[in-house]
Amino acid sequence: MIQVLVVDDHELVRTGFRRILESSDEFEVAGEASNGEDALKLVASLSPSVVLMDVLMPGMGGIAATGHISRTFPDTKVIALSVQFASPFPSQMSEAGALGYLTKGCSAEELFEAIRTVNRGQPYIATELARSLSMAILSGKEESAPFLDLTQRELQVLMMIVQGVKTQDIADNLFLSPKTVSTYRYRLYGKLGVKTDVDLTHLAIRHGMLGGSPD
Repeated sequence: MIQVLVVDDHELVRTGFRRILESSDEFEVAGEASNGEDALKLVASLSPSVVLMDVLMPGMGGIAATGHISRTFPDTKVIALSVQFASPFPSQMSEAGALGYLTKGCSAEELFEAIRTVNRGQPYIATELARSLSMAILSGKEESAPFLDLTQRELQVLMMIVQGVKTQDIADNLFLSPKTVSTYRYRLYGKLGVKTDVDLTHLAIRHGMLGGSPD
């Protein structure tokens, strides 16, 4: 039986994955965590075979946590989970050591296959993501994606800004001061060549970070 640790900051998401996994005799949910810090503690104590790791979470996010796991617990394999399948998340999680990448809308069959594959030490990439990356590379968009050089923390702040989260709420979620959040905001403006939060949102939409159209 494959032991799986589920890491996501939303309880509803964790519950959904737990129910899917428990519907099969192949898998057992070893535990759950809502952030990267708790995930590392559980990996150390439970030694799960596979971790389903949310990419963006308050505190230590999935990219940083994956890096720690891959360096310290190489026998535990990580599958990245995200609602986003656009750059830069797949490449950053891969560089951190994730062996698989799934969107949260994947089917139960794809989830099972991903866990089996990664547990064997082989990489797995979601069908939808593979198709998206192939099209991006062929069109030349992958190399020009403006978000590739952002740090994990900058990505966390960016995604909250473009989702309309207020500065104080961003600060509370990421354990930062409002002043530090503002510093990140203006650093993002400089790195991405924009002047307002609206510009950030339009840029995120154009590059597939959010659904919808800027017009």
